[in-house]
Formats: sequence, structure tokens, C-alpha cells
Amino acid sequence: MSTLFLRTLRENPADAEVPSHRLLLRAGYIRRVAPGSYTWLPLGRLLLDQVSRVIREEMAATGAQEVSFPAMLPRDVYDTSGRRAEYGEDMLKLRDRRGTEYVLGPTHEEMFTLLVKDLYASYRDYPVTLYQIGTKFRDEKRPRGGLLRGREFLMKDAYSFDISSEGLEASYATQRAAYQRVFDRFGLDYTVVDAMSGPMGGSGSEEFLARSAVGEDSFVGCASCGYAANVEAVVTPVPADVASDAGASRVIDTPDTPTIESLVAVVRGLGFDVTAAQTLKNVVLAVRATDGTTEPLIIGVPGDREVDMKRVEAALFPATVTMFEDFAAYPQLVPGYIGPQGLAGVRYLVDPRVVPGSAWVTGANVAGRHAVDVVCGRDFTPDGTIEAAAVLAGDPCPTCGEGLVIERGIEIGHIFALRTRFSDDFELDALGPDSERIRILMGSYGIGVSRVVAAIAEQTHDDQGLCWPAEIAPVQVHIVALGKEQTAASDALAASLESVGLRVLVDDRQGVSAGVKFTDAELLGAPTCVVLGRRYAEGYVELRDRRTGAREDVSLESLTVRLL
Repeated sequence: MSTLFLRTLRENPADAEVPSHRLLLRAGYIRRVAPGSYTWLPLGRLLLDQVSRVIREEMAATGAQEVSFPAMLPRDVYDTSGRRAEYGEDMLKLRDRRGTEYVLGPTHEEMFTLLVKDLYASYRDYPVTLYQIGTKFRDEKRPRGGLLRGREFLMKDAYSFDISSEGLEASYATQRAAYQRVFDRFGLDYTVVDAMSGPMGGSGSEEFLARSAVGEDSFVGCASCGYAANVEAVVTPVPADVASDAGASRVIDTPDTPTIESLVAVVRGLGFDVTAAQTLKNVVLAVRATDGTTEPLIIGVPGDREVDMKRVEAALFPATVTMFEDFAAYPQLVPGYIGPQGLAGVRYLVDPRVVPGSAWVTGANVAGRHAVDVVCGRDFTPDGTIEAAAVLAGDPCPTCGEGLVIERGIEIGHIFALRTRFSDDFELDALGPDSERIRILMGSYGIGVSRVVAAIAEQTHDDQGLCWPAEIAPVQVHIVALGKEQTAASDALAASLESVGLRVLVDDRQGVSAGVKFTDAELLGAPTCVVLGRRYAEGYVELRDRRTGAREDVSLESLTVRLL
């Protein structure tokens, strides 16, 4: 440590929002360069190398082969796939001196597809799985959480290429199992959930989410049947159509009802037995298509629900969605009092719970007035349904009907059955045994390498600092020498431990108090600390377990065996 390029911090950086961000900065693993961009210092680089080693070992076990692509890629490739428009402003773009346009790769499906097309022609060449570990770029509008959401990040992406559906299913299962082994070796508490495919397309996908209170993803689980899904992918069980006995709809005065709660109170005061779930909230959004055109969209949800914008965006992808503001151009839309009756010229989608025959209290399209007994299928007909309402704890499981539990997590991996999403775009075919062309089926499998580091830090840290699992710790043994004699002996002890394959860091700093050395050791997070103290002359060292805090004196003769 006397020569290690390292400076630990005693105070939390002002701009660090979550524990992993604070501790990685304080412990000298990373340094901020710009919003969402970080330099990896020597300990951080060692940590990344260990994480990457585990991934490479598991990829090799599946037969996958590693390649490496450049970061700067031709723009027209992403035009061909349509993903330049889909990514929109999230894609970083540049021009060279000749005016040729490039992008900084957000992912590399297009490049892998073209590489295989360039080299493989026969069905005998398949199956093949390729992967890389490289830097990706996204022009995030609001980078946050240090490594959790950056503009530049390290990612492992793999791609399988098969000539049959059975082959794709086998490749997908192989990579899924490899991901489970990787995350198990990292010691992560994670779950696998159904997910939306987004810009990747294909027939289905699953996310690997590390449980964390600071995670950006919400997911649901069912203890009864094991169902698990990202909230964006949750499907609402559709109730049966209702044979409504409601009379004709009526308009009532409802002044000063800015919230659903105030509306329910007024309506109940007029003698109607109504709950928030029986009101129909209509939210106006502006939907911007990839061609740049924008149109209003009204979404109707039960009043006890909010509209979840992430679910809306997932349902309407690749369009982008914002709150609607141009009410002057649509005088029929009265903010706060919008009802589905007579919404000519504006698309209207409803929550799946709004079924034919169901009766609602909703806006009357007149300021200060609502309508009661407005029946779906009689008084209004939606243009379709949309999964837009927020998912709530206790909602029925789509599989078994039991109540769902909601948790938060960090996305650490995502796998996709792409099928022909990209092989169609680039006409990736193989010549079959009968000389007929076979369209290649693809799978895509990503791990956020730098995000995994943050996820592990979030799950394993304590009040004193980081606490790395031995499998991926940059150093497995942190030797703290407390005196001149002990410091002189520490190098030999370190060499002995390194000779049996352990990664060792020696605190040989002179003029530094024992308290500071122990504080730094806890902050840096090596799983084991070996203290050369007063009993060293007797042939004993103190062994400290970073995770449990346990301490014991161990003889030098037995130390190596104890550490292995």
C-alpha cells in the first residue's frame, strides 16, 4: 500500500447517491470523469478483471468464443436494423473529418450478425456462439447511482446462431444456466423474471435482477406458483364481461374535486355508493413516433391506480411518451374532467379491467362536472386495451390468482430469444443440405459487468465499508503489519500466500496508525485480514473475517491451510 496508487476518503462525496457509489469512490476503486463516466483505478481494475474472469470461464464452459468489436461503428448498419430511430437521443453519434456518420455502439447485435454472415455460409458451420466484453455507450438523460446507470459502461454480450428452433431453445437454455452459475459464483441474491424485449425484439426475454432497495426495476413474485416478472411485463387478469344493470348515465356537479379522493367524497355525499376503484381516470399523453410525428393518446385506468409511464413506454415501444400539454388544440379535452364519451379524433385505450358492461364514474367533458353510470360498450367503446396501470402489491397473479409481492432490483443480466429479428434485417442465411436457404435463428445474452460490481457492493456492504466475496475480490487477503519487525516480515508472508494462488495486499505504510490501517482495511473490503501484531514474535497472527467480524489468533504454520 506504500506504493499503491490509492487515496481513501473519510467523508462521503457530496454527489454520491447510493451506498455502492459512495463506497467505491471513498475506497479508491473509481473516480468520476464526467456525469455517468468513471475512471477505474488499480483496485477497481483488479476487481473488474476478477468479475470478467468468472464470466469468461463460464462462457468457455458453454463453448462460446470471444471476439472484440470497435466502439465506433457505421451509422448505416443501425439504420438498416431500424434501431437508430428506436434508440433516438439515447444513441451517441459523431462524424469523421470526411463527414461520414458513426455511432458509439449501445449494443452490437448488428455487428455480430454481419460478422457471422461474412464468414459462415453452410448449415454445417452452425451452431456457433460468440461473445465480447467491451464498453457500451448510451446518452443517458439523467445518469445516476454511479455505476448503476452511466453513459459509458462495461458489458458482456453473447449471441447464439442456430439453424432450427430446437437449436435456439438449446442455446438459450445453455446460456441461461451459465448466467445462473455466474451470479451464483458472485454470491448475489437474484431472481429471474419475465421481461419485455424492447429494442431487441424477438419472441421473449428474461431479466436477472439482484434484489436491492436502490434498484431501478420493480418486479413481482408469487410465493404460491413461483411466477416472477418485471412490472413492465405483468399481464393483468381480465375479468369477465359484466351484464350491467346500471341505468342511463347522468351528469352531476362536482366542483372542487382535483383528486380521486375528493371526487369520491363528493359523489358519495350525493348518495352514490362509489369507491376509487369504480372511478375511471383518463390521462392524456403525447406519443412521439420514430418518424417524429406526435399525437395525443388518452389512457383510462381505474381511479385507485396511477398510470405507470414505464409500462406505457414498454407497451408502445418504439414510440416515446410524455405528458400532453397542447390542450388548446383539442378543445374537447377538459383537463381534470375528461370522460370517454364522445372522444372523436383522439385514440382511447383502457386498462384490461375496463370490460364491456362495467359502469364507471368519470369526467363529463365539462369543467366542474362528472358523469355516473357510464357503461363500457354502451356509452363508450375503447379503441383497445393497454397495460398501463401501476401494479400494486396484492394484485392477483396472472398464473394462479394468488396475491403478488413487489420488490426492487438491479438489472444485472438480460437474455433474449431474438429468433430472426436481426437475421431478417441482414439476410443471414445458411445453405441447407437440400441446397435451400435457411434463415438463421439468434439469441442474445447480456451481463452488465460494471453494474454487477455495483450490485455486489449494494448487497454486501456494511457500515464500515465494502465486503467482497472471495471469488471476485481484487485481493483476498489484506495483511496489516503493525510494527517495523512485522512490516519487514510482511513481504515474505505475502509471497508465501501468493505462491498458493491467493491475491494479497500488504499495508506496509510507515507512520500510519493502527486505527487508520484497520479502517482502510474494512473500507477496501478484502474478505480476510491478517494482522501481524504483538504475538507475531510467538509465531501467531490475528485472522479477521470481514463478513462476520470474527477474530482469532492462528499460528503461522496453519495460516495457509486456514485461508485456502
